[in-house]
Amino acid sequence: MKIESTGKPIAPSATGEARPRSPANPATTVASSGEKVELSSLSSSLQKAETVIAQTPVVDKQRVEEIKQAIANGEFKVDAGRIADGLIASVREMLAGQR
Repeated sequence: MKIESTGKPIAPSATGEARPRSPANPATTVASSGEKVELSSLSSSLQKAETVIAQTPVVDKQRVEEIKQAIANGEFKVDAGRIADGLIASVREMLAGQR
């Protein structure tokens, strides 16, 4: 099969651009045609959880500083067995997810 370009630009909604967030009251939304849409309380809870997760830092800066200090003082010990166990567990989870 040959794919040919039509030369037409792709509409913005088809390009994967981010959609605008819902209004301040996520439980009820009025569509432009006047139709009313109501979301479940679970949806509102998920939106709140998403906000909290987005505000949570990915890196624990205090823990990073503690580790840096331990390395600088020569007190940081690497537990190779613990690292190996973690890697094995991670691979097992990954393989189980592929089934």
